Amino acid sequence: MRRLLLFAPLLLFVTGCGLMQNSEDDAADAAREVAQKAGERLHSQRPRTAEEVGFSASGLDGVEVMKLTGTSTHDGDGVDVVVRTSGTAYNARFDLDRITVVRCFSIRVSPRSEWREEPRDADCPEGPPLTFAPPPEPPELPYGRLRAKLPRVPADGRADEDEVRRVLAALDLDPAIRTEVKAEGDRVGVLLSVKGNGFDAQDCLLARVSPGATEVWSPPRIQRMPGEGGCSVSNALNPLPPPH
Repeated sequence: MRRLLLFAPLLLFVTGCGLMQNSEDDAADAAREVAQKAGERLHSQRPRTAEEVGFSASGLDGVEVMKLTGTSTHDGDGVDVVVRTSGTAYNARFDLDRITVVRCFSIRVSPRSEWREEPRDADCPEGPPLTFAPPPEPPELPYGRLRAKLPRVPADGRADEDEVRRVLAALDLDPAIRTEVKAEGDRVGVLLSVKGNGFDAQDCLLARVSPGATEVWSPPRIQRMPGEGGCSVSNALNPLPPPH
């Protein structure tokens, strides 16, 4: 009986340690869950540079970006992001305080990565988290100025391609704005666009200078998607039917 009584505290101590260890495991699992949710938020087929991925990841709650590997999501194996997260667990019976752990995980961001791919354990790099400047905003397309400056042609007249080109040159557009001008019959079509990423809707303006009417508009979003042909000078001259 005495041996049993002496063994009981030891058994309680070992069991308690095991439960405390389980609490630490639970805290680590919580840290991993934060990293996995970050991976879900970063998962996309849209092409992005490593800097863009880092900027997006650094804005997620509970996530610190510690290291980036790769140049863009669509080059090679994509972008590997090492994130630092924390997790907390508490067992009311055996833990005197809440247990908080800090862990690092590696997240692969690539069109070939799987949805809900489990983050991999990683060593935490020394030093502070990385910081990222927000990506530059694309230039604003000058709808108002273009509409005000394009020539108005009499109903019995003919649009002049050279005059339209002179108007566009005088607008002093941002170099990132691409222009295209094309004449067809007595009309002249104009396209102003900024480079798209091949995944999201492209920004563009269309204009048509015709006898008796000068029009400027932006195509519907569905027509500005890649492959839809909405952002083309042909669509300015011969507009696509409206989407249903």
